[in-house]
Amino acid sequence: METETFIRPNNKSKKKQRSPLLTFLFLFTLILLFFYFKNFISPSLLPLSKNSIPIIPRPQQCNPTNRLQGKFMWYAPHSGFSNQLAEFKNAISMAKILNRTLIVPPVLDHHAVALGSCPKFRVLEPNELRYLVWNHSIQLLRDCRYVSMADIVDLSPLASYSTVRFIDFRAFVSSWCGVNLDVTCSKDQNIPSPLSESLQQCGSLLSGYYGSFSGCLSALKEDCRTTVWTYKKDDEDGALDSFQPDDQLRKKKKISFIRRRKDVYKALGPSSATESATVLAFGSLFTAPYKGSESHIDIHEAPNDPIVQTLIKKIEFLPFVPEIINAGKKFALQTIKGPFLCAQLRLLDGQFKNHHKATFLGLKQKIESLRQTGQKQIHVFVMTDLPMANWTGSYLGNLAKDSDAFKLFVIREEDDLVQETAKEVMAAGHGIKLGSVSQSSSGIDKRHYPQSLTDVLLYIEEVVCSCASLGFVGTAGSTIAESIELMRKHDICSG
Repeated sequence: METETFIRPNNKSKKKQRSPLLTFLFLFTLILLFFYFKNFISPSLLPLSKNSIPIIPRPQQCNPTNRLQGKFMWYAPHSGFSNQLAEFKNAISMAKILNRTLIVPPVLDHHAVALGSCPKFRVLEPNELRYLVWNHSIQLLRDCRYVSMADIVDLSPLASYSTVRFIDFRAFVSSWCGVNLDVTCSKDQNIPSPLSESLQQCGSLLSGYYGSFSGCLSALKEDCRTTVWTYKKDDEDGALDSFQPDDQLRKKKKISFIRRRKDVYKALGPSSATESATVLAFGSLFTAPYKGSESHIDIHEAPNDPIVQTLIKKIEFLPFVPEIINAGKKFALQTIKGPFLCAQLRLLDGQFKNHHKATFLGLKQKIESLRQTGQKQIHVFVMTDLPMANWTGSYLGNLAKDSDAFKLFVIREEDDLVQETAKEVMAAGHGIKLGSVSQSSSGIDKRHYPQSLTDVLLYIEEVVCSCASLGFVGTAGSTIAESIELMRKHDICSG
């Protein structure tokens, strides 16, 4: 008897029937992704994987025939502007101590690059931090938003101080990397492929992903977890720092770091292996007091070195450029027109968003003390990150309602004063004038940098607050408040 064999349909056979379609869709998706990445994302701005870094021969920048003349110092700024300014001051001191030309960085977008927490030993590796700063700097160039720290902070007194040398980051990169940065500022957002590859290779090199090269580049691995830099404290060189990770942190995070105090001059100056390097690259240069120690740099004075000691005093206060100071004075004199109180209220950012009551308390107390003097109407300049639309129901809203007793003043980003000041700063081009590499030989046209300067608002507000004759109320713990207090101490409005 003949037996018929029936083949029952099952899921496996169905899958086999659909597999050509699925394969086609998968390949088509890959092609689309490839096209997107190739045409819309600049390779120089792609995240860099440690595993993707190739081993390269000695870079062309390190060949004797191509090597730049002089010795330079680069570092990785981060966080908000006040922190970046504090790092910049530290960098000036370190560059002077090591007799190097300081590469002046751009002003980074607020928290575009973050370090992490030094006290908790949870920070980015120096290589990673440097590459993030490099990427963001190139992004600023590409977006035509590049603003040098020297465009905001007046370095003219220091530049004329013969022992301090500066060079703009753009001028240095143009020469070191051998590229024309003018073409990076483009409306179509596309960087030519050869330039993109050159920038990525150069950024990887400077960040330290290829390691250090004797006589050419020294990319330091020290950070706040391992090192507290000192200067001419012979009895402390190599000693354990007073702050170390506690046992609980060691076990929880499996931390093996030991913090030592190192003399920066002995470790990186003459007679050191690093001294011959054309470029010395630090990671973060931010420091802050913590539990009786400094988190990374303990150089507040140099009694054994009069020149460095004088420099430390000079950089305690670095004023804004004249264009910004003049704008702040103009607002105080022509808009507020008389004695006023400044209130710097940081309410939305970081730790401050949970302490509104404490932030307003100081202002309330100051207002009450002024009212007791018998003033009919108190003028108050308000510097805050809380939009006016959200003032209703807050202490600021109450002050705004009582127009007979108080007159509040604010500056907005779209105000003519802000826009005009931005144009003046752009036209001045203080940053690109720095350094021994000329603008023409660098291939840099200062007319392209920047096309917008919205953050000038913050600096004008700080100047206005420094002119407040009725006093200043700042947010406790805010670096912006500390900056304003320093400006008030140096009385920049007296001139």
